[in-house]
Amino acid sequence: MNHVVLVGRLTRDPELRYIAGSGTPVANFSIAIDREFSGKDGKRETDFIDIQVWGKSAENCANYIGKGSLVAVQGSIRVDVYQNQAGENRRAFRVNANRVQFLDSRNKSENSYNKGSQTGFEPSFEPTFEPQGLDPQGFQAIDDDDIPF
Repeated sequence: MNHVVLVGRLTRDPELRYIAGSGTPVANFSIAIDREFSGKDGKRETDFIDIQVWGKSAENCANYIGKGSLVAVQGSIRVDVYQNQAGENRRAFRVNANRVQFLDSRNKSENSYNKGSQTGFEPSFEPTFEPQGLDPQGFQAIDDDDIPF
């Protein structure tokens, strides 16, 4: 069984491209995940995991998340074997994502990830309403004849 679930923050914006011929979207990004334990020096180590996602999910990732976004990724580990320029065999590990869930409520267009500034929510208006049928303390009066028991 090859199944992995990860939660981490993007280390860079997703890179979206389309496969020549088929036009299938594919996005690549990496996430940083802190280990649960500290090293001998008392610092927590961080793992950087490469993620690849396909199809509509790839386009959604490119449009709605960016560097610093918190995501949950579900998928499988894929190992690519290749030869470098010196002729040595190398391996590259990545997660082939079946599902990416956005865990932050902010999106890429709000500039909070792309410019490095954390902007807080400020409502642009305060809704006002006049409730009717309330006594001076704000409680609605209940008529005992309306209670069925």
